[in-house]
Amino acid sequence: MKKLLILCLSILCSTIMMAQETYLHCGKIIDTESGKILTEKTIIVSGNKITGIADGYLQPKKANVTMIDLKSKTVMPGLIDMHVHIENETNPKAYLEKYTLNDADVAFRSVGFANVTLKAGFTTVRDLGGTGVNISLRNAINQGRIDGPRIFTAGKSLATTGGHADPTNGSRKEISGDPGPKEGVVNNVSDAKKAVRQRYKNGADVIKITATGGVLSMAKSGSNPQFTIEEIKVICETAKDYGMHVAAHAHGDEGMQRAIIGGVKTIEHGTYMSDETMELMKKHDAYLVPTITAGKEVAAKAKIKGYYPDIIVPKALAVGPKIQGTFARAYKKGVGIAFGTDAGVYEHGLNGKEFGFMVEGGMPAMETIQSATVTNAKILGMEDQLGQLKVGFLADIVAVDEDPTKNINTMENVTFVMKDGKIYKK
Repeated sequence: MKKLLILCLSILCSTIMMAQETYLHCGKIIDTESGKILTEKTIIVSGNKITGIADGYLQPKKANVTMIDLKSKTVMPGLIDMHVHIENETNPKAYLEKYTLNDADVAFRSVGFANVTLKAGFTTVRDLGGTGVNISLRNAINQGRIDGPRIFTAGKSLATTGGHADPTNGSRKEISGDPGPKEGVVNNVSDAKKAVRQRYKNGADVIKITATGGVLSMAKSGSNPQFTIEEIKVICETAKDYGMHVAAHAHGDEGMQRAIIGGVKTIEHGTYMSDETMELMKKHDAYLVPTITAGKEVAAKAKIKGYYPDIIVPKALAVGPKIQGTFARAYKKGVGIAFGTDAGVYEHGLNGKEFGFMVEGGMPAMETIQSATVTNAKILGMEDQLGQLKVGFLADIVAVDEDPTKNINTMENVTFVMKDGKIYKK
């Protein structure tokens, strides 16, 4: 009798939950597939899916329906940032914290960064490198233990010895050691294969390599090539075997060309990209992730005395201001653009600033939004679930106060956030 009662209650609760729906009355909707703005629509959400989109402001004919008034808003799919570092955030003590913070400290701080990113309207992000805490953070979010965006993570980035993501750069010799594939350091084809398989074992979703020097690493060059073509090809081939794509941090042109020929899907930053490399990207169907905000922010912080170690300042001042110009040239030449900001290099939650910088560079506002929705969903292999407001898609829905095609700066202030059918900001 007791078991029967429990079963009946369970069925009743399930029925009630299934019956609960949310109706969103939307003044304007951005159709990211067509690039058009639709007016006066009702989006119906059941569970974590969009189950209907109707003309006009539909009124429910049953109980247990939550009504959301977005008649004065512009509504669009949840935004996707393809380049964040969710574990950390820039500060003048960042280089010391590498030696003073435990993984638990990093984890607790990352919870706040994840939350502010979600509240900024970014319901999905691609995390391109941390200590591995980012994998646990992804799992905690997926399990509903904490609030944050859906994370596709690279775990630890791959580097060469002394390269941009060598975790021991700047360390005294007694503790620098000789890191290898397990720590994400590659020096030959065999290392390359093993490093990818280790990332898979650790739980990574994507692979990130540092194809050239970088701005914020404790090393002299910010642009020299740091992998051979053979190493990159093996990384990309092995990643493909394990169902992962490869992103390549790259500032210098030679390193970019090796990465593109080697099979990477996205080039991050692309600062010194030549016209020849742009044509190569189009030929190989590779995308540029510009990270203009990061470029501007590191250049500004480099002017603050003592903010960065001395070896970093000249790189930041040289590289930072060039990224927006390269993006403008690449867009004009027809290179595919994927939205990404490098949040963490600057303060999390300000991801929306990138839209304005992209418009300044000549990309129409609607196309910037498409780059942060349909384009990024396609790269992630989630084009049938994310990036559009469409029946059957996940209910990731955000809204802003104004029409972004008329005022792109409204993207910096997302006022409504729903992820997986749950409202996080209203």
